[in-house]
Amino acid sequence: MTGTGTASTGTAFEVAVHEEAALGEGPTWDPATDRLLWIDILNSRVHTYDPSTGRRTLRRTDQHVGAVKPRAGGGLVLNLRDGIGLLDPDDTFRWLHREPVPGRRGNDAAVAPDGSLWAGTMRYDEAVGGGTLARVTGDGTSEVLLDDVTVSNGTGWSPDGRLMYYIDTPTRRIDVFDTDTDSGRIMGRRPLAVIEDGAGFPDGLCVDADGCVWVALWDGGAVRRYTPSGDLDRVIPLPVPRVTACVFGGPGLTDLYITTARVGLPAPHPLAGSLLVVPGAGQGVAQPAFAG
Repeated sequence: MTGTGTASTGTAFEVAVHEEAALGEGPTWDPATDRLLWIDILNSRVHTYDPSTGRRTLRRTDQHVGAVKPRAGGGLVLNLRDGIGLLDPDDTFRWLHREPVPGRRGNDAAVAPDGSLWAGTMRYDEAVGGGTLARVTGDGTSEVLLDDVTVSNGTGWSPDGRLMYYIDTPTRRIDVFDTDTDSGRIMGRRPLAVIEDGAGFPDGLCVDADGCVWVALWDGGAVRRYTPSGDLDRVIPLPVPRVTACVFGGPGLTDLYITTARVGLPAPHPLAGSLLVVPGAGQGVAQPAFAG
């Protein structure tokens, strides 16, 4: 599919958190705490935001952090420069899987229906084929599933777990795999949609209750929704060019939270780096916590 179709455009956004994040990324709704987790990769920061009270917290990490997800037993799992780390509920840090590679860092990650973490990496110089996508289980076992990735980004599953969506940003594609729900293996890679020249590059994604894929467009100033057949049926334009990722959260999982970035912009928009939200944008699906 090429992502053709008639798209509805619009829906007003709001500023959830005014922030000057260099590379805001990875929004994740934690249903156990009713708060949003998100990160600033290049400033090594983990943010939380409680939309019911407006309360925010900030934690600095010792390395660049590519993703943060809640754990089933409490605490957080982090996709860091040198591997996968755990923060326990008492804020104690320990490594789960450490595998430092010079010039490489962790990037986007997602938790699969079976509770495993699918963690992406990329080289700082974005060398072609320098990144990976690995499956990390709760006991720290890591298996590389894709070893020729350039900028590993959005990953998500259909509501029934039978399809996995994935983005290697420079390809401009949103790819889809068939998934063996027993083993978690992926196969049959093919493009769901291709982002046309001039519309930016696909970055982070999330999947809604209808099985549609929402994609943030880096240098595209928008979030798009694609149907399971690959048709573009909705566009949310935003005033920030570098839109990085999105997720449904809030009461009922109906609000779309969107992260943005300032890095590399010659004259950043005042909202670049902020956390945005589109209230009532759709219906999300609760995401599993990491089983580790």
